Amino acid sequence: MSDIPEENKKKRADYTEGSIIGSIMKMGLPSMFGFLIHHLYGIVDIYWVSNLPDREGSVAAITFVGNILWVMFSFNQLIGPGSVAIISRRYGEKQYDHVEKAIKETLILKLVLGAIFGIIGFLLVEDMTYLIGARDETLALGVQYGRIIFLGLPVMYATYSIFTAMRGVANPNMAFILMLVSNLLNMALDPLLIFGYLGFPKLGIAGAAYASVISYTLTFTVGVALFYTNVTNVRLHLRGRKRISLDTMMKIVKIGIPAWLGDISFSGARLVIMRIVAPFGTAVVAAYGVSNQITGFGIMVLVGIGLGLSSLIGHNIGAEKHKRAKKTADQAVLLGIGIMTLIGLITWLGSRLIMGVFFDSPDTIGIGSTILSIFAVGFPFIGAFLMMEMIHQGVGLNTPTMIFNIIYSWVLEVIPILLFTTYFNWSITAIWWTISLAGAVTSFAFYVYYQRGRWLTHKV
Repeated sequence: MSDIPEENKKKRADYTEGSIIGSIMKMGLPSMFGFLIHHLYGIVDIYWVSNLPDREGSVAAITFVGNILWVMFSFNQLIGPGSVAIISRRYGEKQYDHVEKAIKETLILKLVLGAIFGIIGFLLVEDMTYLIGARDETLALGVQYGRIIFLGLPVMYATYSIFTAMRGVANPNMAFILMLVSNLLNMALDPLLIFGYLGFPKLGIAGAAYASVISYTLTFTVGVALFYTNVTNVRLHLRGRKRISLDTMMKIVKIGIPAWLGDISFSGARLVIMRIVAPFGTAVVAAYGVSNQITGFGIMVLVGIGLGLSSLIGHNIGAEKHKRAKKTADQAVLLGIGIMTLIGLITWLGSRLIMGVFFDSPDTIGIGSTILSIFAVGFPFIGAFLMMEMIHQGVGLNTPTMIFNIIYSWVLEVIPILLFTTYFNWSITAIWWTISLAGAVTSFAFYVYYQRGRWLTHKV
């Protein structure tokens, strides 16, 4: 164990003791509520944008850019999973100086990588948006929105690591409060900047982008300030006891490479699917975009719990409590299935009502209701898959997830969708069923692998 700075000698939270479900809830619930609020912002964002004069066109523009951002955010995975594994593992080992070092290195990497891809996105957003099917006014709106978002990419990347680091040092409640305030600010700025209320400039779709960039920047600034005080379980110093080094930064990246490959495979496949969907018309693209947001709401519940779970698994493995880690993981998988089954049932029953919030056109509502109902069938399998992914991420074993994501995205989604729509001329409904069933097959295969327990003995 490293020596602890005098001002940092205090009782730290330890969730490797006591009730397993209690520990999952204590680590996972704050993250879950934080991500729910975050995704609720995304839905609110779509809602306000859908009230602009060109309803479907504006929503479609954000949908196109969102798919590009998904690919850009996959590069975030080069750093995120490695930082989760190292921060949580070192915290479980009580090597707090190494935790401080890992947090600093993570933030530096995120800011640099975000700047690189932010510049790329800013310069190429028009070409990329056109390539995946946006045209005319939808293309112009997408470019207007996307250029602003890409300028804020560095702080977006780094802000997620603030939340990750807080969970990694067993401060999940602090991460939740910060996420809550950030997203409430974002939601408050949206109508002010989009429609020019209360004397603010009327910026239209660009206002939604500015609201996001402003709130992320303020959140990152406050998060860094909190880490440099004595309120977190591990405090950052201008000069820490362990020096930042390129070697350990590259270790973080190395751990993240498989997760990045899996994520870019998944997001890349979604770009291809977006290109297949685009010719079916603006209404279909808009309905598909809202369906992804609603599906994402359920996913964010699990991602929130799962990120807390990742840190908790890292704590247990770091403390060499392998049996407890396995019990924690098993209960988390069951929890994921149960939560997503409930959300799927609610989504299936309320699909038309949900779509009616965003659109007036009966045709668009009908298209969206069909998509949501089919997607809801696959929700329980998504629940299991996400929890198993987070378990492996918590120990830094990301290669299995990469392999399953590639199979899921390309073998079970893109190839069948191309065959069904191009060669067999099946209706667009085949796309939605293929996406839903691909998740079920992949989840079952991942569970068979998970039960082998290789993740319990993986070293970082």
